[in-house]
Amino acid sequence: MCNNNNTSCVNISSMLQPEDIFSRRCIWVNGPVIVGAGPSGLAVAADLKRQEVPFVILERANCIASLWQNRTYDRLKLHLPKQFCQLPNLPFPEDIPEYPTKYQFIEYLESYATHFDLRPKFNETVQSAKYDKRFGLWRVQTVLRSELLGYCEFEYICRWLVVATGENAEKVVPEFEGLEDFGGDVLHAGDYKSGERYRGKRVLVVGCGNSGMEVSLDLCNHDASPSMVVRSSVHVLPREILGKSTFELSVTMMKWMPVWLVDKTLLVLTRLLLGNTDKYGLKRPEIGPLELKNTAGKTPVLDIGAISMIKSGKIKIVAGIAKFGPGKVELVDGRVLQIDSVILATGYRSNVPSWLKENDLGEIGIEKNPFPKEWKGKAGLYAVGFTGRGLSGASFDAMSVAHDIANSWKEETKQQIKTVATRHRRCISHF
Repeated sequence: MCNNNNTSCVNISSMLQPEDIFSRRCIWVNGPVIVGAGPSGLAVAADLKRQEVPFVILERANCIASLWQNRTYDRLKLHLPKQFCQLPNLPFPEDIPEYPTKYQFIEYLESYATHFDLRPKFNETVQSAKYDKRFGLWRVQTVLRSELLGYCEFEYICRWLVVATGENAEKVVPEFEGLEDFGGDVLHAGDYKSGERYRGKRVLVVGCGNSGMEVSLDLCNHDASPSMVVRSSVHVLPREILGKSTFELSVTMMKWMPVWLVDKTLLVLTRLLLGNTDKYGLKRPEIGPLELKNTAGKTPVLDIGAISMIKSGKIKIVAGIAKFGPGKVELVDGRVLQIDSVILATGYRSNVPSWLKENDLGEIGIEKNPFPKEWKGKAGLYAVGFTGRGLSGASFDAMSVAHDIANSWKEETKQQIKTVATRHRRCISHF
């Protein structure tokens, strides 16, 4: 950054090393770079577009919402009513059911991108993002792979960086003793599509979250025999209570009641509707579901039919894994199960630490700030979709981020216009 007669300028070439000039194409972005073209990234971009702020969206996959398009099973539906899952400034069509299917949600996201004319740069993977303190700018290095251009490298220079890759960018695959000797089919839930291929097979589902429950239910519906590994306590709530979404009911009660009382009410109603889940091997945590979500980020399971299958014995609950052997698994309680396949419903994690250099989100200040300010970090860094509050939380973050960036961008643009006008007047005065 330099100052010369009231003029502020950035000399981009001075930021680059000699080897960068020839190896990477450098692109100045007069606005933010948004990393990720999922719901979070699209929501930020749409709100920026509405406020006439320029931006670039970088997406490593070849489509928007790649997690939804490529890593979800066929039977998936949104767990919450559609009004809690829609993005800012464009509601779901009225003819979409209350709980849209994954295909309806993907269609909605594609129509959202079309409506706001959002055009991400696909197949472009961020290798690193580093804040250059000398110039007060972000340097985002990427690799583009395409059939037309082949392998190309770029460096984007920008004032603001929006991380919108979410908390589910990479699969979590735990290591288990003896798994390499198992010999059967092993699949992560992110690659699971349908139980059709498992018909008649004995399947071990590792994990008892929403994915583990739904995969186990889908296996039952395809005449497989699932055993679900439950290593720790878990809250299972009905998706609806008295004809109303459990989530919506919770939000309504929290307007008038403290969290502990809402939790107690939910658990009493759940006991009446689902019975005592402890006796089926699903022990509840001592902390209530909402308090546990707020303090530990652990989401309760919303039941859509798995509990009845557990009660009937069609889904078996088993203890943690000690080790695998050829065609079998030994559990920590000493039991040995003969199994044909393993599905790892072990979740996902963020990939941000692999490319956001020098600091992770927490160190830059995003996760340390109390809600609702955790979307904003330092040095022009923002995060959307990391609050653990689902699509509704991501939408809130997106509007906050877009509003904050738009204000900064407009103020800086205004200052630049004033500077240019001053220079113009001074030039005229010389004649």
